[in-house]
Amino acid sequence: MKFFLDTANIEEIKRINDLGLVDGVTTNPTIIAREGRDFETVIKEICALVDGPVSAEVISLETAGMVKEAREIAKWADNIVVKIPMTEAGLAAVNILSQENIKTNVTLIFSVAQGLMAAKAGATYISPFIGRLDDIGVSGLELIEKLRQVLDIYELKAEIISASIRTLEHVEATALVGSHIATIPGNLFPKLWSHPLTDNGVAQFMKDWAEFSK
Repeated sequence: MKFFLDTANIEEIKRINDLGLVDGVTTNPTIIAREGRDFETVIKEICALVDGPVSAEVISLETAGMVKEAREIAKWADNIVVKIPMTEAGLAAVNILSQENIKTNVTLIFSVAQGLMAAKAGATYISPFIGRLDDIGVSGLELIEKLRQVLDIYELKAEIISASIRTLEHVEATALVGSHIATIPGNLFPKLWSHPLTDNGVAQFMKDWAEFSK
C-alpha cells in the first residue's frame, strides 16, 4: 500500500520523506491556511520535495470554475493532482479534465455509488473518508472493501485513497482490505513505526550493553 502524507507542513514532509515513506502528499485549503502561507507557493515547494502525486484542491463549486482553476493548478508541476469535490458539478469537471489528461482526486466520498460515479467520470483517485463515517456509526472500512471490489470487478482504473485516517488500526485495516493508498496525518506516522515492546527491547539492550562494557 502507498502512503500519502496529509499535510502542508514542509518540515514534516522533509522528515518523513527522508525515511522513504512518502509516496505522495494530499492537501486542502484548510491545511494550507494553518501554515499561514501562500497556496501556490506551498504547493510548488511540496511538488519539488516529493516525487509522487501532490493533491491541490480547487475552491470553485461550479464546473466552469473548477475546470479553469484545475488547468491553472496543473501547470505548477508535473506531479500535481487536482482535488475535486464529489458533486454533480465536480463529476462534470472530472470528465472534462480527464480528457485533457489532468489527473484528479475526487474527495468527500461516503458511499460505493459516489466512488463508482467518480471512477466512471475519469477520476485518477477517489477519496472515501472512513473516519467521518465511523463518527456516524457507519463502517468506513466496509466502504473501502466494497469500493475495491467494484473497481476490480469492472476494471476501473481509479485508485482508492483512504482518507480521514485517524488511528494505527485504520491504516492496518485499510491495508488488509486492499486500499491502494492511505493518506496519513504527520502526527500519526510515528505510531506506525513505534511499539512499546520495541522501545522496551531497545532500552534493555542498551542496559545490557552498558553492563557488559564495564
